[in-house]
Amino acid sequence: MVEALYTLFGGDGPILYFVAILAAIFAIVLPLLISVAFAVYFDRKIWAAVQMRRGPNVVGPFGLLQSFADGLKLFLKETVIPAGANKVIFLIAPMITFTLALISWAVIPFEDGVAIADLNVGILYLLAISSLGVYGIIMSGWASNSRYAFLGALRSAAQMVSYEVSIGFVLVCILVTAGSLNMSDIVRPQEGGFWNWNFIPFFPVYIIFFISALAETNRPPFDLPEAEAELVAGYQVEYSSMAFALFFLGEYANILLMSAVMAILFLGGWDAPIPALEFIPGAIWLILKTCFGFFLFAMVKAFVPRYRYDQLMRLGWKVFLPLSLAFVVLYSGLAVYGVLGING
Repeated sequence: MVEALYTLFGGDGPILYFVAILAAIFAIVLPLLISVAFAVYFDRKIWAAVQMRRGPNVVGPFGLLQSFADGLKLFLKETVIPAGANKVIFLIAPMITFTLALISWAVIPFEDGVAIADLNVGILYLLAISSLGVYGIIMSGWASNSRYAFLGALRSAAQMVSYEVSIGFVLVCILVTAGSLNMSDIVRPQEGGFWNWNFIPFFPVYIIFFISALAETNRPPFDLPEAEAELVAGYQVEYSSMAFALFFLGEYANILLMSAVMAILFLGGWDAPIPALEFIPGAIWLILKTCFGFFLFAMVKAFVPRYRYDQLMRLGWKVFLPLSLAFVVLYSGLAVYGVLGING
């Protein structure tokens, strides 16, 4: 994307290249922030529909501007910092969480090769950034000088590390058959219709990835770090105003990111479900598939009860870890013998 914009701007000199980079970032970040606002709205609407309530319906037509009103309210409120908190780390923590949630989108291809950075190691980049996400939460819990916040932060760190292992092994299953770490290269073999999409041969690991993504993003039924019955609001308990909003935006940006990654790995990315619909731009298909993934996230929150923490850890280490390891061996064997992947 950056090279295309650089050529469009005239392709002459480092200043124009820098402008092209800024334009590419702006083209991704602004729609993403608007998408996060509407994601919160649709999340609340889906919960309301399941519980036979109306949900947001006052601010704007059908309540569509409710998220923007909430954001304005948070922006205008005073940021309250506890007297015993480490003020610098307290304020840096939500910035780190929000920034990491945004820069993860740099390697997401919206069409063939159309990404801010179409890296050959895009999957490794995503794993690295998702691993760094723990730091913002740990810093917020420690800097708040609150037992509730610190216990919530420790829970979140343990939870994210535990389920990153399963996500890593699921990615290995895809990579040994795709033969590339580039996210565009993972989508290309899925062209030609939904019968070529990875969710058919990889359905078991698709389920493992989806449940692990719920735990990775602290979504119900795995929202133990924010369990209001036990920890008030977990690592966010002392935050208010825009600092709280940054955590909130980062959480939903990560949910949308996981939905987009699921669409790329298992649902054909930008490819149309049938060849007759290929006239529709690929970015539209990726957005629709991301919305489908987000709908699944919202529905799980609506009807699945919260796990106990020991159940959460047992599922990650005693169920998903051996299962994902077994599937790595299985799919590697299928790739070696040419049943799946680059040799198949």
